[in-house]
Amino acid sequence: MKKNWLSSKLLGVFVLLGCSSVAQQTNSFTVQQAVEYSMKNATQVKNALLDINVQEQVNRQITATAFPQVSGSIGGTHYMNIPVQSLPNFISPATYQVLIDEGVKNGSGNNIAFPNGGDFGTIAAQFGVPWTASAGVDFSQLLFDGQVFVGLMARDAVRDFYVKTAEVTKEQIKANVMKIYYQLVVGKSQLASLDANISRFEKLLHDTKEIYKSGFAEKLDVDKVLVQLNNINTEKEKILHMLQSGNSGLKFLMGMPQKQNLLLTDTLSEESLKSNILEEQYDFKNRKEFQLLAVAEKLGDYNVRRYKLSKIPTIAAFGTYSKNAQRSAFNFFNKGDWFTTSLVGFKIAIPLADGNRKNALIQQSKYELQKTRNNIEQLKQSIDYDVEQSRIKMKTALLTMDNQKRNIGLAESVYNTTKKKYEQGLGSNMEIYNAQTELKVAQTNYYNSLYDAITARIDYLKASGKL
Repeated sequence: MKKNWLSSKLLGVFVLLGCSSVAQQTNSFTVQQAVEYSMKNATQVKNALLDINVQEQVNRQITATAFPQVSGSIGGTHYMNIPVQSLPNFISPATYQVLIDEGVKNGSGNNIAFPNGGDFGTIAAQFGVPWTASAGVDFSQLLFDGQVFVGLMARDAVRDFYVKTAEVTKEQIKANVMKIYYQLVVGKSQLASLDANISRFEKLLHDTKEIYKSGFAEKLDVDKVLVQLNNINTEKEKILHMLQSGNSGLKFLMGMPQKQNLLLTDTLSEESLKSNILEEQYDFKNRKEFQLLAVAEKLGDYNVRRYKLSKIPTIAAFGTYSKNAQRSAFNFFNKGDWFTTSLVGFKIAIPLADGNRKNALIQQSKYELQKTRNNIEQLKQSIDYDVEQSRIKMKTALLTMDNQKRNIGLAESVYNTTKKKYEQGLGSNMEIYNAQTELKVAQTNYYNSLYDAITARIDYLKASGKL
């Protein structure tokens, strides 16, 4: 019973592991597929595309200022205490004047006369009713504003600026994805060479042990080979860890969840690296950064025009239509008068004096525009420099790669010859170690030059606007 219980538990564990394995998504990507995935999922790209959407909404706000602005309002007021206004007593003088004209006498039998000083005081009067209500519509229409019109003309350019910014971001992500991708491809090739070296040393260790058993080698010789084998295995573990770390970094850059598996299916051929390396033609306008600065220059020009037109008067039309009612009680929905008020007009705002502020803004925008033009010229020089440097680096790496590839062949031949001499008792362990060391150096140099070549090629394509 206990055995059956344990078997059922193990079966359940295996089922869970199997389900977990099935649930884990695996992505097998070529370098182009990796780039396409990053263009859709990388956070930097997503945010750059959202910036375009944000600017489109800002453009809609700018466009809205050129359309009629209409607003409606409904209001009501209840005066708990109607406001009191003190007025000069205009009733008493008229009354006195009538009495005087009629010759009316007071209680003493004397004719009524105006009080001494003629001061009749004031009257506290309430104006209005407890309940008032109003409903109306206001509209305004901008007829001319130079800054708004320049803003309308600049809408497409501003959107293009964010589009080009997104393209620059995409290109940078693409270059980094390709570099890391091919770095991992080179690492896998280097790992294969290490496996071959491990096989050689395992064979050497076996042969050395047999020679030792026959009495033609010392225990020290066996230990030396074992040390070399352990060192190579340790180096392999380091490369494995580096590949795992690089794979995680590539997934992070691409925006891929770490729990998903990423398999790289592309290989790297020397022929593809050597193709079109002598192509000399390139155009500044193909560079995304150049296109971005070109749009920035256009925006700078719009900015200068905007501040110049701010010195011109602005014209706007406006109008109002409203209904008002006053009631002694809240009975606005019953019969009663609603009084209409309507008006139309226009307003011209003429800038007269601003302490020279507008002139300062115009000069500032001109300086900013000149800075952008300077940056364009500097970018041209930078592109020339980047293209030339990447070409030199690529040619050097390819030359080194060819030399090291030949060195690998020579080092393998030397190693095999030295090993045969050792097996025949005509050589020493030291000669084998030296031959193996030279082989490893040649292999390391080869893979370094291989990665330098692909990095230089990517840099060249990016610098020339052909990535």
